[in-house]
Amino acid sequence: MVNRTQTQVWTMASTTSGDVLPTGGRIFTSIPDVFFIPEFVFGGLVWILVASTRIIPDNPLGWVMFVSVFCFVVTTLWFLLFLCGANGSSIWPSLDAGYHFVAVVFYLSASVDLAYITVLKGLIVPGVGGIVQPLTGDALKVYRLDIAAVVMSYVATLLYFLHAIFSAIRWKRS
Repeated sequence: MVNRTQTQVWTMASTTSGDVLPTGGRIFTSIPDVFFIPEFVFGGLVWILVASTRIIPDNPLGWVMFVSVFCFVVTTLWFLLFLCGANGSSIWPSLDAGYHFVAVVFYLSASVDLAYITVLKGLIVPGVGGIVQPLTGDALKVYRLDIAAVVMSYVATLLYFLHAIFSAIRWKRS
């Protein structure tokens, strides 16, 4: 006999019992869709933290900004499509898994770039006569913001990875 707790856990973990994907308010209680809100929060934090500092060097940090803004906007649209129930077709589970795997690859590459640039910023502090000096003042503040952005970027990568894995499992079950 299955007790009530086991049934609730199975219901939350499995969204493919009757429908292909959850719609409306059910996305707040189904895995992997519960990851939408944390993806918004941590992706938005990456965007804010990187944008609040001087973007030097332009190229790698431009990629980080592109990834964070792109994933934030597409995840918002994806969330609204799920919330409105526009995801009723049988192709949506594969699209969901595909998008989240692309987001994982994007965020992982952006996280590595951001971490590398942050490490370089912490190591290269020109001083008088070429002597390396510790970070102080605004440089220390920017460095700390960059460290926070790296942490948030890796958390966002993890969230997108978990969403992708559970979306792929749901896709295979559908």
